[in-house]
Amino acid sequence: MLPKPYRLKNKFAFKATYKVKNSAHKGGVTLFAGILKKEDFPTRVGFVVSKKVHKRAVKRNRLKRLMRESYRLLLKSGDLGNSQKYMSLVFVGSEKALDKSFSQISSSVKALLESI
Repeated sequence: MLPKPYRLKNKFAFKATYKVKNSAHKGGVTLFAGILKKEDFPTRVGFVVSKKVHKRAVKRNRLKRLMRESYRLLLKSGDLGNSQKYMSLVFVGSEKALDKSFSQISSSVKALLESI
């Protein structure tokens, strides 16, 4: 689980991140990046899988857990690239990513963080 200062929980923070329209897509995972930081504080990250993707909560939560764990491991290793310049990041899972393994999701998340 991500430490508390890295979690994006506020509904308005999610909306503000989407409003910037800075996004990238890879392998069924979309990354939305917020505005650039002015001060030095941790980048907050949110993970979303809509009910439209799959009606079963078990499937949606599994995809969120995989994305969250891959980001946590990248954070631990310090291999986040330029993503730390942004105030907030939101990872959105789609139907294509539901049946993928952890290594495939992890490579998608890493590629998105390098490309943004």
